Amino acid sequence: MKKILLVFALLATVTTHAQEDDTFKAETIEFLKLTGATKAFDDVIDQIGNMVSQENKEAYKKEANGTLGALYEEMADLYMTEFTRDEIQEIVKFYKSEIGKKLATKQVSLAQKGMMMGQSWGMKVQGISQKYN
Repeated sequence: MKKILLVFALLATVTTHAQEDDTFKAETIEFLKLTGATKAFDDVIDQIGNMVSQENKEAYKKEANGTLGALYEEMADLYMTEFTRDEIQEIVKFYKSEIGKKLATKQVSLAQKGMMMGQSWGMKVQGISQKYN
């Protein structure tokens, strides 16, 4: 009888933990979507889709969009290793605020411009290093 109760207690603990993980993952995916990441992925799908013939574009978009769920799950797992559930909830609150919404709309563009600045800077540093070879 004790073994049966122990098994039920273990199953209840595992089930509760799995539900908490599912909720945490859902909150993390919500965070990812609030950041504007979905627009960036949509843009990539559209950009790559420019290489697809017009007659196949609809099928391509459907299949490409079908990959997003797995990507969000994988990215959520990554963020869940770096942030606690409480931290993710605080980040979600931020992205739901007016300033958070503004950041989300500008984040992709700012990241792209920042990468271009970084590449330009890297080329300058490479030129400096060549003086010392």
